[in-house]
Amino acid sequence: MVIDTNVLLDLFVFQDPAFEPMRQALTRGGLQPLASAQTLAELQDVIAREKFQLSEPQQLLILQRWRDCSTVIDDAEIQRAPWRCKDKADQIFLDLAYSFRPCALISKDLQVLKFRKRAAKEGVVIDAQWHSQSPEVHDLKNGPRCE
Repeated sequence: MVIDTNVLLDLFVFQDPAFEPMRQALTRGGLQPLASAQTLAELQDVIAREKFQLSEPQQLLILQRWRDCSTVIDDAEIQRAPWRCKDKADQIFLDLAYSFRPCALISKDLQVLKFRKRAAKEGVVIDAQWHSQSPEVHDLKNGPRCE
């Protein structure tokens, strides 16, 4: 599973109740989401923006929590998806999900969601909401936990 930055904001910054089931699954270690150096850099850049008014310690805590509950993939393992997103910052999420298909990509970004039908043909399920039956990347025993 790949989780886009806008959903991570809902999980870690806004504490959106709609994502509470996902937060609980992450905490229990029931999900094994993927991240990469590029997706971590994207999250770091976004949460540092003034509009979120997060202190440096708060930003570091969010980044650490996400690292703790995700499996960080080496960027060299990521293949280019056959779909090109207009927003270069979003492309890495498509590429990461494509590289580890079958895979779910959870994103609320319209630039990503528009690839739903094409991605589904390649084994990537793109959705704006997480569902407990969303396809996982792989079955990791004792996967990372998000505390």
